[in-house]
Amino acid sequence: MKDFNDFNQRLRDKLDAVLEAEDHLFVVDVSGDELWETYLESFPPEHNQMFRKRREHDCSCCRHFVREFGAVVSIVDNEIKSIWDFDADSGVYQPSIDALNKLVLSKAVRDVYVTKNEKHGTHHSNELLDDGKVRQWNHFFVELPSKVISDSSDSEASVMGNLRTSKEVLQRSLEEIKPDAVDTVLDMIAENTLYKGEEWARQLQALRKMQQEYLSLPTDQRDNYCWSTSTKIGQALSRIRSHSIGVLLQDISSGMDIMDAVQRYERIVAPENYKRPKEIFTQRMVEQAQAKVKELGFIESLPRRFARLTDVTVNNVLFADRDAVTVMNGDGIFSQLMQEAVQNRKTFDNAPSITIGSFLTNVLPTASNIAVYLENRHAGRMVSLIAPVNKDAPSMFKWDNGFGWAYAGNLTDSPMKQRVQFAGGKIDAALRFSIQWNDEEQWNHSDYDAHCVEPMGNHIYYGAKRGRTGSLDVDITRPEKGKAAVENIAISPTNGKYQFFVHDYASRTGDSGFRTEIEFGGQIYEFDYPHALHHGQRVPVADVTYNNGEFTMKEYLKSGQSSREVWGLNTGQFQRVSLVAYSPNYWDNQHGIGNRHIMFFLAGAVNDETPNGFYNEYLKEELMEHKRVFAALGSKMKVARDDEQLSGVGFSTTRDGSVIVRVDNKVMKVVFN
Repeated sequence: MKDFNDFNQRLRDKLDAVLEAEDHLFVVDVSGDELWETYLESFPPEHNQMFRKRREHDCSCCRHFVREFGAVVSIVDNEIKSIWDFDADSGVYQPSIDALNKLVLSKAVRDVYVTKNEKHGTHHSNELLDDGKVRQWNHFFVELPSKVISDSSDSEASVMGNLRTSKEVLQRSLEEIKPDAVDTVLDMIAENTLYKGEEWARQLQALRKMQQEYLSLPTDQRDNYCWSTSTKIGQALSRIRSHSIGVLLQDISSGMDIMDAVQRYERIVAPENYKRPKEIFTQRMVEQAQAKVKELGFIESLPRRFARLTDVTVNNVLFADRDAVTVMNGDGIFSQLMQEAVQNRKTFDNAPSITIGSFLTNVLPTASNIAVYLENRHAGRMVSLIAPVNKDAPSMFKWDNGFGWAYAGNLTDSPMKQRVQFAGGKIDAALRFSIQWNDEEQWNHSDYDAHCVEPMGNHIYYGAKRGRTGSLDVDITRPEKGKAAVENIAISPTNGKYQFFVHDYASRTGDSGFRTEIEFGGQIYEFDYPHALHHGQRVPVADVTYNNGEFTMKEYLKSGQSSREVWGLNTGQFQRVSLVAYSPNYWDNQHGIGNRHIMFFLAGAVNDETPNGFYNEYLKEELMEHKRVFAALGSKMKVARDDEQLSGVGFSTTRDGSVIVRVDNKVMKVVFN
């Protein structure tokens, strides 16, 4: 009896170790009868003698456990791991569990293990003996943690069937959708030529990564990969093949003409009056463009890379930092800490303004050290200088040199802002109020609501989502476990005061508070309320007053101006300028073709994107008859990551904008246009 109790405890320990690392269990394709027969027949004969009418280990309670639970496995690194793979420290039981382990590992996974029962097996049973005494028999028994217990109202079989379908559809997607098709659709999304394509960008990037992982595996591990992965990614991604974007991917994979495939996709998702903003190129158009490139001798001009300091000639530099490595003395370390600390933007509101023309003419020529105060609003102005790989290749561009530039894509300033955007909220409003609760770390199923009272007294909230100047465009009523809930109010302000607060509409499970963001003037202000709300409670966050283009804010909760990392640099800090230059279309004393840009290249800025090699706006006129193909070609000729690069923040002289700069310790506001 003691021998069995020790053996059963080791089984429980094994299962606990498995579930500490894994959130799902699986079942292999083996019958309960085969499991039980293997277990019973593998005992050494001397330890499985007849006891009364049956053999010693032939127990109905244990038989039920082995039949129902013996096929359970985990999947670790795409390999099946049996619960019977442990040291029993018993000559009696070790042969049986070794045989079970071998049997289970020889089978393929059949299903995700689904159960609504926390306990499996029978801990013990009692037998009344003829002499009136009671004998206790111990049996297989385990308890499962809540994370593997199904709380679905559907039957266990129904849940298992649903999970099996997700796995099967995922595997068909990974095998039948060609990686080139995924790349093609991602390129169309990047070029904004696919209606509502941006809604699928993140899922397609994840699908592309899964394809790479799947195809790199040995064939005998691919099935296990799909079982394991399908339980982690959710149905939207595991069943992407069944969605409208999946139809497009399958059509392209099957060889359908891209124009026809996209038109079929649009008939599924687009309204009747939808018209494509950009046309799709055909293979014949590509061949014609290729012939033109060869004719003009531009084949060697296509490869692109990030420009380096050594690429730029001195006559095209407006300013070069002569003290790249600053050696501090005395209180140097404290000066460095002061420089690295986040500084409040309000500190510079009274900085003297200077036009960009005066800055270039009167300040730059005598400057020794320049630093730019990098702000969140500059995220979309981050720019990289792009050079030809083959420096002697002829220029394809309207100007004489082969250099171009690439601004950042649609960067998001904060995780909350990213979630709002993914939920369909407007994030580029002049005034934005967003709230978040029930994040990955704090489970809170309550229904918190974002509210705004407009200057004329109109109330924007779930009951009246559209006001006079703004609207509630994201409204979450039932948060999902493990997924952050957000709400968003986007406003085009008129003069007056906007009052923002959070209301607990329905208190449910959870004891955490909320976070909010208020964004205006290119700055994000964050507020934390760490306490749980009670039913009906209202928590004022802030009042924002707008007056002829200027914002002021009265805070009821303590805020922090957020600092974000953009291209390896922290916003809310001065960043050292290594180089100032015009955009290449104004180099070498050219009068310039197109807009002139002023670029502040920042020490340590590293573009974490893979920008296009070139854009149609740069190309010579004789190439524009093939503009559709070159738009795609520019996105195909991605610039590879390189830590040695000239990147920073850029401004067009024809657009309104400003930047705070520090020149030899004097702070000023440089105004463009």
